[in-house]
Amino acid sequence: MTRNHPDARTAPSTLDVTLANPRADRVRQVRALSGRSARSRHGLFLVEGPQGVREAVRWTAAGTVRDVYLTPAAAERYPEIVDAARDNAAGQPAHTGIAAATLRLHVATPEVLEAMSQDAQGVLAVLRTRPAELDAELPGARLVAVLCNVRDPGNAGTVIRAADAAGAGGVVLAGESVDLYNPKVVRATAGSLFHLPVVTGRVLADVVARLHEAGFQVLAADGGGEHDLDDLQDTAGRRGTPDLASPTAWLFGNEAWGLLPADRALADAVVRVPIRGRAESLNLATAAAVCLYASSRAQR
Repeated sequence: MTRNHPDARTAPSTLDVTLANPRADRVRQVRALSGRSARSRHGLFLVEGPQGVREAVRWTAAGTVRDVYLTPAAAERYPEIVDAARDNAAGQPAHTGIAAATLRLHVATPEVLEAMSQDAQGVLAVLRTRPAELDAELPGARLVAVLCNVRDPGNAGTVIRAADAAGAGGVVLAGESVDLYNPKVVRATAGSLFHLPVVTGRVLADVVARLHEAGFQVLAADGGGEHDLDDLQDTAGRRGTPDLASPTAWLFGNEAWGLLPADRALADAVVRVPIRGRAESLNLATAAAVCLYASSRAQR
């Protein structure tokens, strides 16, 4: 289920094509951002597709969005993206309470967009990387998702999307997890990457220690957990241990082997999602969504 985006205030005026050569240096430079080395070297990353670009333009901080590229057909189909880009370029906030970001709007031929990215769907943006800091994001948060050694970009992006939907205050990618700015991760978040802070490059033990200092209970999701998630939902808010109504950080492990014993030992409790049918296990992203929503409901 998705929310309809707001209607554009005005239809875009005629936009001239400014990029028509798919072999231009600019096209090559944008395409190179699909690789990690180019992203790290330039401090830039790609956002592909209308949903991701729409949310990036509306919700990111000042100066984060550098360029927006659209085909003429996409500019006509998604006038709200054009309006938001124009507002930012003019120094006006694209959304109430969000600082304006100076950006450049480019109209390019379909061949140029295709050469930049085969997943652009006629709309592409280049953003500056702005890492979040864990200590800055914890105050006020009551629910956090921590991914440890999660390698699959689709899973990582989907968990970020689920955390956003559940009202989490942030996500942490710890250990040897996938690069946050991998294009597949960004696409899988469906724009949620721009709705909540995502902290990267942290050692799990350090993350857990800081969460404990901030008053979070830390629960590890594991199929062999001592505690049943259903039972915890029944007792939430009754000062039990663990209590889903308390500020909670969930630990989710690698897709293939889950959490290592040493990582599970960092948690205050290990929780299993009950499986009543014949499925051997749940997909990581599905299990994460179930756990996050259980906490979200208990904390209401």
